[in-house]
Amino acid sequence: MTPPLVVTIFDVLVFLAVVVPSLLLVRHRNAIPNLPGMNEPVTLPRLSVVVPARDEAATIGRAVGSLLEQDYPELEIIVVDDRSSDATGEVLRELAEKDRRLRMLRVHELPAGWLGKNHALWLGAARASGEWLLFTDADVIFAPGALRRAVAYAVAEGLDHLTLAPRLVALGLPLRAFVAFFGYAFIALWGAYLANDPKSKRGVGIGAFNLVRRTAYERIGTMRALSLRPDDDIRLGRRLRGFGFRQRVLNGNEILSVEWYPSLGRAISGLEKSMYSSLEYRLLDAVGVLLYLVATMLWPFVGVLLLGGIDRVLLATVVVFLMAGLLETYRQSMSPRLAPSALAIGVLLPFSAACFAWAIVRSVYIAETRGVRWRGTTYPLSLLRAQSGLEGIAANRNR
Repeated sequence: MTPPLVVTIFDVLVFLAVVVPSLLLVRHRNAIPNLPGMNEPVTLPRLSVVVPARDEAATIGRAVGSLLEQDYPELEIIVVDDRSSDATGEVLRELAEKDRRLRMLRVHELPAGWLGKNHALWLGAARASGEWLLFTDADVIFAPGALRRAVAYAVAEGLDHLTLAPRLVALGLPLRAFVAFFGYAFIALWGAYLANDPKSKRGVGIGAFNLVRRTAYERIGTMRALSLRPDDDIRLGRRLRGFGFRQRVLNGNEILSVEWYPSLGRAISGLEKSMYSSLEYRLLDAVGVLLYLVATMLWPFVGVLLLGGIDRVLLATVVVFLMAGLLETYRQSMSPRLAPSALAIGVLLPFSAACFAWAIVRSVYIAETRGVRWRGTTYPLSLLRAQSGLEGIAANRNR
């Protein structure tokens, strides 16, 4: 079938929209390198790890246990139990009785103007005594020596903020395919690797590992400046970068791992609270992203079967670039070795993109009709829109 000229022009635009970012990804293939080992001895500053937790009884023991097994010399671990209704508190108390480095704080009532997790992070940091603060999650597993290695690198490089991407553990092919696509979107489409380019203004933060120099954290206004941001982790990185602090994002899959979500359904539901906020709660931006996903991630797989001639060549090239880019980010974030099942993940890219688009649709619809519900509290969209988390950047960029 020979398509009309307008379709060919559209396919050329799709080709450019996919191939150009893919070539940039190849060019910056090593822009997010692995966290290096410790080459020379470094004097390690006191470190406070802050872990927010709500109904995490199933994972908190193993996660905090991996922190307590660290050989870091001056370490305190502050876990903030944010109104848990399960056995999270009991698990933490048992661990605290065995190790004095662990402190437990309990939130009984959430103050107005706060999201629960953000308030827990702020409260933990306010009680911390470390020169450096590590914000992490209650399901992240740390390999032995992880903290020593990361802080030594940050100190040696003179950084103010170091964020590490963990190895993402996903069970079942549909979930692995979706998580792989999320990583591809984060790295290749959104351009997370640009955070390591000193000429770029891109700021990045990853909730599994945000290591921040305390003076920088206080300079940006602490978590109070992000009190109503569902995307608190990445917004923290953007705020730090915007204020002119030295930042780096590295691949930490050798020392960090996390089972992001237990199922595909839970993953889509979990993203409902944050997808719209990442688009600044702008409906037009959400529509634009959805159209981009349909045009570049779904249409090429359909069009290559329906069309002939130059259009088929263009779209077939797009499909090859998409799958190659997806498998490369999959290798970086989930599995260093590409098993045969990785090919199936590549083939499922249209399905994963459709799930991602559905998560955006759900996020927009729920926020616009009901507000955002998080940790048992519903927040009106008008309240959330009032805070960008980037206020004051222009006036404070030059330190």
